[in-house]
Amino acid sequence: MAAIYSGIHLKLKSPQTLWEDKLKLARFAWISSQCLLPNKEQVLLDWCTHALTGWYNQKVEFSHHVLEGLWCYLDDLVHSRKLHSLLKQGKSISLRHSMAQLLLDRLQECACVDSKPSVCVSTMLSVCQGILSSPVLSSVFTTKYELMVDLLAKVCFLACRELQQPLLTEPLMSESATCQDQVVTECLQTCPAASLETLDKTTNHPELDTDTSSFKPKENRHSPNLFEVLLQVSSCYLSVQRQQANSNRVFTMVTNHLMQPLVLLRHLLTSGELAPSHTHLRLRQQLGKDIRAKIDSILHLALFPSEHMASYKEELFPCKEDSGKHGPVGTKGPMKPVSAILSKLSAEGYCELSLRYSVKSNTLSLLFKFFLESYGTGREGIVEEQRMLCFYFLIRLVPALDLNLNGHSASPAKVEEATSPCSPQSWSLALLAVESLLSQALSADIYNVAADRIRYGEVQLNFYRALAQMLFNQAQASIPAWYRCLKVLLSLNHLILEPDLDQLLSTAWVNSECMEARVQRARQIMVCSLLQTYTKLRQLPRFFSELLSVICQPALDELRPPLLSEVVSTSLRTCLLDAPPTQCLEISKLVLESIRKLIFPDLLKQEREAEKMEIDGHDKAEKREDKVDHDKEDASLKLFSLSQLLHAVLFSLKSLDNTSPVPLVRQSQLLMKEMQQLVKELLELLSTGKKVVKTKISSVQKTPRKGKKTLNPRESEKAESESKPGALWEQKTQEAALLLRYTWVEVDTCFDIHCSKYTSLDSSQIVAAHEAEDQANASVLSHIQSLVSGDILPAHLYPSPSWSPMSCLLLKLLTLQQVKKVLLDSSLRSESSTTAQLHRAVDFILAKSELEGSLEGEREWDRQIDSASASSYPVAHWYLVTTSLPLIAPYLSEEDMGCIANVLVSSLLSQQTDRGKDQPPSCLTVSLISSQLLQSPILAELPSLFSATVSSLTQRIYSVLVEAHAPKVCPTLLKFQEKGTDSSQPLSTLKTKETIVEDILASSKSGEVFVFLTHTQTNELLNLLQILTNLNPDAMSSEDLSSIFLLLFFTLTSTSRLSDPVATDHPDSGDDAAFLVKVLRILTCFQEGRNFQGVLKLIHGGSLLQAATSSLLWHSSSGRFGATRCSDWLDLIKAVQDFIRTLVQLIINRNSSVRLNLDQFASFLTTKEITNRQVAAPSSAAVVGKPYPGASILPVHLLLASLTSFSQAMTSNLGRNKLMDQTLTQMLTRTTASLGPAVESVLKPQSTCEAAIQPASIFSQAFVVDTVTVMLHCELSSLPMEVENKLTLHHRTLYQGFCQQILRELSSAPRPMDFLMSSLSFLSTFYKAVQRTRGDRETEERAEEEKEGRELDDLYVQILQNVHRLLTASWLSTDDVGEVESAVQDLLRHLVEKSSTGQFNLLLLMIREGLDVCKLRTGNYREVLSAVTITKLLSCCQLPEACSKALWLIAPQIISAIVFLVRSAGQDISLTLPFTVPTVMSLTSLLRQGEGIIVNPHHVVSVLGALQAVPLDRLSPHVYQSAFLAVHEALFAIVQCHPQVMLNAAPSFLNVFYRLVASIMQEGRQRGDGDTGTDSDVYLQCSRLIERMYSHIAAMAESFTSQSVFMVAQYVTELQKVTLRPDVKLHLTEGIYRILDLCMEQDIKFLMAGLPTGVREVFNELYGSYTHYHKAQRQGEEKYTV
Repeated sequence: MAAIYSGIHLKLKSPQTLWEDKLKLARFAWISSQCLLPNKEQVLLDWCTHALTGWYNQKVEFSHHVLEGLWCYLDDLVHSRKLHSLLKQGKSISLRHSMAQLLLDRLQECACVDSKPSVCVSTMLSVCQGILSSPVLSSVFTTKYELMVDLLAKVCFLACRELQQPLLTEPLMSESATCQDQVVTECLQTCPAASLETLDKTTNHPELDTDTSSFKPKENRHSPNLFEVLLQVSSCYLSVQRQQANSNRVFTMVTNHLMQPLVLLRHLLTSGELAPSHTHLRLRQQLGKDIRAKIDSILHLALFPSEHMASYKEELFPCKEDSGKHGPVGTKGPMKPVSAILSKLSAEGYCELSLRYSVKSNTLSLLFKFFLESYGTGREGIVEEQRMLCFYFLIRLVPALDLNLNGHSASPAKVEEATSPCSPQSWSLALLAVESLLSQALSADIYNVAADRIRYGEVQLNFYRALAQMLFNQAQASIPAWYRCLKVLLSLNHLILEPDLDQLLSTAWVNSECMEARVQRARQIMVCSLLQTYTKLRQLPRFFSELLSVICQPALDELRPPLLSEVVSTSLRTCLLDAPPTQCLEISKLVLESIRKLIFPDLLKQEREAEKMEIDGHDKAEKREDKVDHDKEDASLKLFSLSQLLHAVLFSLKSLDNTSPVPLVRQSQLLMKEMQQLVKELLELLSTGKKVVKTKISSVQKTPRKGKKTLNPRESEKAESESKPGALWEQKTQEAALLLRYTWVEVDTCFDIHCSKYTSLDSSQIVAAHEAEDQANASVLSHIQSLVSGDILPAHLYPSPSWSPMSCLLLKLLTLQQVKKVLLDSSLRSESSTTAQLHRAVDFILAKSELEGSLEGEREWDRQIDSASASSYPVAHWYLVTTSLPLIAPYLSEEDMGCIANVLVSSLLSQQTDRGKDQPPSCLTVSLISSQLLQSPILAELPSLFSATVSSLTQRIYSVLVEAHAPKVCPTLLKFQEKGTDSSQPLSTLKTKETIVEDILASSKSGEVFVFLTHTQTNELLNLLQILTNLNPDAMSSEDLSSIFLLLFFTLTSTSRLSDPVATDHPDSGDDAAFLVKVLRILTCFQEGRNFQGVLKLIHGGSLLQAATSSLLWHSSSGRFGATRCSDWLDLIKAVQDFIRTLVQLIINRNSSVRLNLDQFASFLTTKEITNRQVAAPSSAAVVGKPYPGASILPVHLLLASLTSFSQAMTSNLGRNKLMDQTLTQMLTRTTASLGPAVESVLKPQSTCEAAIQPASIFSQAFVVDTVTVMLHCELSSLPMEVENKLTLHHRTLYQGFCQQILRELSSAPRPMDFLMSSLSFLSTFYKAVQRTRGDRETEERAEEEKEGRELDDLYVQILQNVHRLLTASWLSTDDVGEVESAVQDLLRHLVEKSSTGQFNLLLLMIREGLDVCKLRTGNYREVLSAVTITKLLSCCQLPEACSKALWLIAPQIISAIVFLVRSAGQDISLTLPFTVPTVMSLTSLLRQGEGIIVNPHHVVSVLGALQAVPLDRLSPHVYQSAFLAVHEALFAIVQCHPQVMLNAAPSFLNVFYRLVASIMQEGRQRGDGDTGTDSDVYLQCSRLIERMYSHIAAMAESFTSQSVFMVAQYVTELQKVTLRPDVKLHLTEGIYRILDLCMEQDIKFLMAGLPTGVREVFNELYGSYTHYHKAQRQGEEKYTV
């Protein structure tokens, strides 16, 4: 055998051995441990690589299948665990350098598009991956930098090829399957027998297969992702590049060989990040990001190393005589690196022509980013020079985008002459690149305006101006990036754009045509930046002067877009509020001058041209007429834009008041006077223009034209507008005039109300001294009359909602303003003619015909008056009506109120139908306005409208009932049908209501259904009920409340769902429990109305209770709820219980016929028929064998729920007075007698078949426990109080068994929360009952007394143990523990209320054993938490005197133990929420309850030490809020309950508080998109708590006076580190102001002198705002403080 093995090497070298056999022997030699070749691994590697090299050099010949096998063999070798293990052990194994070149050649072959690779690509990639995964093997590449460069370039080109055509051809990764098919599949033809036998024995070596398919890549063979290999190659190359000492060599190699493939690959990865091809190529998003990061690092380190700064300076800086600063003469870097980089980017051939420009544009921005990071920062002395270097690099990059800037060419030394206008391949890409370059320049702050002007001759300003000029000359207003470029230029320096401000305003704002959403958004942001910039510069008048000149320029052919969008209007409003009032007045004056000087002449042309038209011939007259019309139309559009602008300015103006200086008041007076005159002239112009229009029409009719030409769209629009009541110019002029008049009236009235120095210019108030007062009053009324009648406008121009809706809206606004003036004048209101005039005005505002048409479709309105159109006018009109309701309601008739109520209800119903429709957040709709009105308190304060709304809802419910199917005609429906359609008040008569009551009682007694509702009708009623839920029952009149209540009660008792044969298979078929739940909840809500007495006058409360319960029992017995879901049925049970409780409480509170009403309902519930029905229900269900046996249990469930709620309501009212207690006790005795058998029948099934349908399994556990608890409570309440020693419970055995069952199940397994709460409540009541029935039995035997005492002690211990076990249960979450705490506390209160000293000591012993830190360290924190929770709850209980002394005697020990627990738990951040926070809250409770009892300050100070250990860092928002709140409440408890400790513990207290301040500053810093949402509200709430604590500290000035200066220092030190969110900073600033109030003058000087430089600037800003705002306000308040 040894001879065989030793001859393998010779056989591998022998030319007589077949290559197939050689390959098989080589595989065997590798895996066999018996083969004793010297340096076997190196020999086999060399043999394989030599064979492959020989084949490709054509020195040896073998088949293609053998070639594939050799590559696969090499792949297996380089991935072999055996080989890597040997390499790690230090064995010397290497690859030949020829192998590296061979692999590169093969990758080059794969990258070529036309050539077909001889070997599977995945195999070569796998070989490459295996070589690079080992440092020893990878040395074949890494030791020669050129090979590494070549390898990276080849792999990059391969990846680029895959990314560019991923879906056209199969990717390289899928070629592995093809390769497998191409590999040899036949076995070796010949092989020595001995060798074959030996090879067959090597099956236990999994690394290499030697079977017949050894040449084939195996199924589990490495098939690497190309991009994973690329990431590995790039990582390996980056490490090699960093080791290169010659940076020039690296720069040259990267520029010549790598830059083009790298930037192309990066572009393809970035542009197709979300493309489906990336999924196709198994290119994960994170993998793409990692590759891009490697590419960035390669380019950054190679192209811009620190050693090359001198070369860049030499190339970029101008000559010495121009600059004075440049690099040294003898630079060692590459010559002209910028030119080399840009030439490579602009070269052809490395990518497709369509991709080249996008690659270049993206890369230029990236290169500038790298340049800034490398050379943009430095020491303080050379920062300016480096900024200029970055700028000169920037001006070399911009021309590379094919953007020609006059005076700025690619070569800074030689300025070429201006060429033709630039035309980049893609303006969108070019502008995106320019935006990115400019934004980076702005962020890097390379433009110092002063230094550029003083030292560099404004070279940067000139460049940016040239760039801006190019942007204006080649305006691309349809591309959002164009606007963003202008915005960045504006941010750099407003002087860049100022010379072309008029062109900017024209192109980018006034005359912009593109209305695409993205473009509009970019344009609005740019305009807002313009406004904000000129506001800061205090140059708004100059800005508006340019804007007005642009607006008044000749308009283009198309209509201009709206001047003021909502975003721009909001920004303008903010800017004008920040501007001085004089500037706002100056702007308004400029607008008025522009109208008078530039607009009026064109509007008056028609009068001047009329005579010329008569003299000239027909053709000339016609042309002149067309020109005049065009000029007038253009002028009217400009007038409208200017009126919009003036309206926005004046409505944003700060109002005059009594503190306004007299010159400002005079300027305002003159402005208003001029504006009044302008409005008057405009209205006169419209009146005189009517005559001329008639003349023109008659002249045109006299001279008909022949050969009428076809009108273009513009002319057809004009013709259409002229065919309407007025021409387009008249419409726009009228809208502008009315808008100006409305603006003037509003502003004039506002000035007159708030400023006594201002005299109103309204003609109604300008009355001479000798004129009578009634003339002034008549003037106001005449204004109203002119507005209502339309005399203010020419008859042919009177607006309508379809023609000039804006004018229609403005007329209503003007009328409303005059109504306000009348209402403000008490003398005018008293006149008889005023009321009639007000009625007419209100009718004009309401316009019922227009209002009723607003329900046609859902329209939107953006709240802007000037945007009211025919589609949005109904919304604007409805908004006007609803917002002015308090003013106009007294003058509306009943019919008007009905119309408003009808619109209100109809729009709300339409909203519920279309609730899925998305609407912009800033827009209003009719339904949205109605919804807001319904939820506002205004509706309840308008009784007539409220009544009309209720009547409208009643009418609609009545209509649904009338249309429904009625199998038997009942009197109620007959009454409805007699009223017919004329029934605005269907239930107004007493007779009708009495009829409804009779039908309700009849239906409840017989169970007969009068009305069957379809699914559609039920939905209609549900929509109406949804509206009713938002109505305030206290605002309903007695008449309305009784009508709607009885109608809904009739719906509850006498209606049912109509079975639909089509919908029988529907899961909700026949399920109307949800509908009844809605009805019951509304009926319950109506019972709380203050006018509900009117209902009880028609039907007794007991009858209502009986009718509701009886009808539901009939329905449940008839199978109506057979298909009801469990959740819906439980909701129905809860709704019934709420209804009964509320009505019983109302009956008792009224104290009228209490016994009669309660006895009626108690008799019904305890009658023999009802009792037999409920007891027999379970057995009947079993006997009948229904498919849903639980359905027959439903009446039992309902009856038990009714008895329970009835009993609860009565027991809660015990103790009012003796007579009432006697009545209630009698009722409780009867209900208890019925509850006992009912509960026993539910809990004890008598047979096997009954056990199968045990009712307790259908009822919820909580319901059964609640029922037994109520039963026990009722029995206790029925027991006499006088003879305690003879008390016994009738169902004591039931209660004891129930108690034991609860104790077994309470903590044994996860239980529902409602069951836990009910069980704890039962235990409290049962323990109380046991204590009470035990009594003092001195006359009985002592043995019996001791036995009962032991039983009580055992029960006490059992309850404590089970509560402790429950609180330690692992399935109880932290929120669940907080939820059961109230029930546990109530149970503890009953346990310790009359407990003996021995019993209380048991409780304290359990607490002491639980507060053991060893349990916490072993991970059993829940047991410790249970003791902590019981401690907190116990401290809040009212204890007997002896127990209280015992507790507070050991309270210091408990505090010390809890403090130690908090310190230990603080080391584990995972325990913060489940343990640390509840423990700190327990400490807080002890501190609060121990006020005046804990006298040793040491114990309080120790709590402060524990608070230092509470984690506040690296927490989620929810956990952070909990921890923050716990620490804050502990501090607040110390301040509030232990102020005496603060005298000595102030430093410790402030250390803890400083942790809170520092943490909220860190968490509340600005985070971009994370500043909104629920998480951000957490930090806002915490900042409010900090503000509150600051105010409490300031209130204890005597304790913190000496520390106030240090608190301020700590605050500003933290503030200097972060940029806070504005809302968080607001509260923190208000809080620190309170501390600054405590600082003396010497403290401020100390801070200014002692703080570091950066912190001192923050303090100066803080103290400045404190002095300007807070201190001045505080001093003003102190003037009026006694």
